[in-house]
Amino acid sequence: MPSHRHPPTKGPLIKGRGAVSNLQGRFERDQREAFDDGWLTSEAEPPPAGQACRHADEPPHPPDASSAKLITQVTIEQARSILTRNTSPDIPFDVSLNPYRGCEHGCIYCFARPTHAYLDLSPGLDFESKLYAKANAAQRLREEISRPSYQCQTIALGVNTDAYQPIERTQRITRSVLEVLHETDHPVALITKSSLIERDVDLIAPMAARRLAVAAVTITTLDAGIARTLEPRAATPARRLRTIRELTDAGVPVGVSVAPLIPFITEPDLERILEAAREAGAVYANYIVLRLPWEVRPLFQEWLQAHFPDRAERVMNRVREMRGGKDYHADFASRMRGTGIWADLIRQRFYKTADRLGFRYNRFELDTSKFRPPPRPTRSRAPDVGQGSLF
Repeated sequence: MPSHRHPPTKGPLIKGRGAVSNLQGRFERDQREAFDDGWLTSEAEPPPAGQACRHADEPPHPPDASSAKLITQVTIEQARSILTRNTSPDIPFDVSLNPYRGCEHGCIYCFARPTHAYLDLSPGLDFESKLYAKANAAQRLREEISRPSYQCQTIALGVNTDAYQPIERTQRITRSVLEVLHETDHPVALITKSSLIERDVDLIAPMAARRLAVAAVTITTLDAGIARTLEPRAATPARRLRTIRELTDAGVPVGVSVAPLIPFITEPDLERILEAAREAGAVYANYIVLRLPWEVRPLFQEWLQAHFPDRAERVMNRVREMRGGKDYHADFASRMRGTGIWADLIRQRFYKTADRLGFRYNRFELDTSKFRPPPRPTRSRAPDVGQGSLF
């Protein structure tokens, strides 16, 4: 089995995409390596007049990054089940629903990237360009919450991948799921980087008024230039602040998630993000330090070398200081916050600023007592036409 430590074939940076390469997933059996077979260095055509011949050993010039394109492909799939349950002690919810697999936002740090390896796809560019839409999500949700054994718990919507990523504008699966939750008075917690959530205020606001909905907006940095490469197809930082204000004005309790904190890149913005979010109306806050599980580690390091070569080594050294000398440590007690002096300094900075601004830290307890199970769907039976004949 190939190791994801092998360097992938790199091409030009692609505008609007976060990953630098299509890194192989850890489950792929075959290993791919770059090889020039001569087709790109053909000497059959003479050089234009006035230009010198290129040496045969000289690699071809890469295409201009601005001209490179990668089309988003959406595969419609029928989910067998839609609710996911977890028992992780460091995750503040027990039940989640993800309408999509893969995410067009292209955040290079996304912890869900390695899940594309289970589809025999790359956690790199494939993750943000080959997407799967669970077209029957609302139907499956209705079936699951109508079961007599179902126990109502707040559903976290859009955790692994953003439920309001760009393809939601046309697929409208998140909208259909919210309609079921609204109809049954089922509590929901939403988290997003997209302003598209404002489209569904007509559903979310009435639910929030009855303690059935809460939202969180992730803000990683206030620097639009950094955000453009770090999370290229998500809303700009200024637009996310406006979304916090729009939701707040509609009566929806909104939190800000400062995540992830990347040393020397987004970490210096910590206090300013909290101040801006509080001014926009956010009432609770949390933070997470950079996590680099599985293929996220080499993908993030490629991104660092491509966009911040001057500080790449410094960033990774600081990451390792917060992870016991490793690139990542998956221990439940520390994976979200890190350990050591630098992790402790970040923790102090966060809580001192949050206390000064009047943020709350505990999540909102939503009301599960109002839940009204929908009628159980009836399965249609084929008409009885009797025993058929073979001849």
